[in-house]
Amino acid sequence: MSETELTMEPSEEFLFQHKGIYFQSHFVTPEYIDSLEDFEIRDSDVFVVTYPKSGTVWTQNILSLIHHEGHRDGTENVQTVDRVPWLEYNIHNIDYVHRPSPRLFTTHLPYYLVPRDLRNRRAKVIYVARNPKDVVVSYFHFSSLSVLLETIPDFNIFLERFLAGKVLAGSWLDHVRGWYTHRDDFNILFLTYEEMKKDLRGTVLKICRFLGKQLNEKELDTVVENATFDKMKTDPRANYNSMEGNLLERGKGHFLRKGIVGDWKNTMTVAQSERFDNVFKEKMKDLSSTFTWDINDDI
Repeated sequence: MSETELTMEPSEEFLFQHKGIYFQSHFVTPEYIDSLEDFEIRDSDVFVVTYPKSGTVWTQNILSLIHHEGHRDGTENVQTVDRVPWLEYNIHNIDYVHRPSPRLFTTHLPYYLVPRDLRNRRAKVIYVARNPKDVVVSYFHFSSLSVLLETIPDFNIFLERFLAGKVLAGSWLDHVRGWYTHRDDFNILFLTYEEMKKDLRGTVLKICRFLGKQLNEKELDTVVENATFDKMKTDPRANYNSMEGNLLERGKGHFLRKGIVGDWKNTMTVAQSERFDNVFKEKMKDLSSTFTWDINDDI
């Protein structure tokens, strides 16, 4: 086996493969993932579903601001990761069963591994997708900061792993395709990272309508103000900086990096971009969805 083939395989110290995708070895077991199939869903539950580095923390924060007045007015110092916790990674051992409604959750799970009851179309799913070139570049930079992910200094190798689905959460192409083609199985709202960047207020209103949540103008203004990337990056409740040492290497960088559209151009070579385009077009050719590749594109 060549060195390239060896480096294509993720380290088992960080990731394990189960039912078609890779999970974080430090936080979860195959048995726990299997148990989620029978997780009891309430009609009032709300799930943020994303592929990694696709606006997950941003949407978590928006959902928390919409639902929790104490977060909006700053009277409650509760981290977003506890207000909208991870379904598959229960980092702080929260009692999900006895959590008061509405329960808000976050997950990177593909459509086929979420709780069975979520297909009753009563609980709500908000799926956020981001253009995959920005995803892979953000993912690459994040892997160099995270103590829970294997550091891969060669972007070309990381790109090939990404295209092959040999990264945490598996294939971006399969993740998006799976949720989109099975959308009729769920009560789901599709959003894109790029439309959130272009019209944050409009996005917040869209989410509120989907959730049946009424906010007055002042509350709406506060949500939008606190959900901007710059404000969120300095908010200790939302920026994940408190997880330094447990999630990120101390002093190497921040969980929230740039939050822009088109940053892939600062990392990808022309050849890498063309390689990506070829795989993307083949895998996604029968989907009607389109992505914005640059901030100057019409979004």
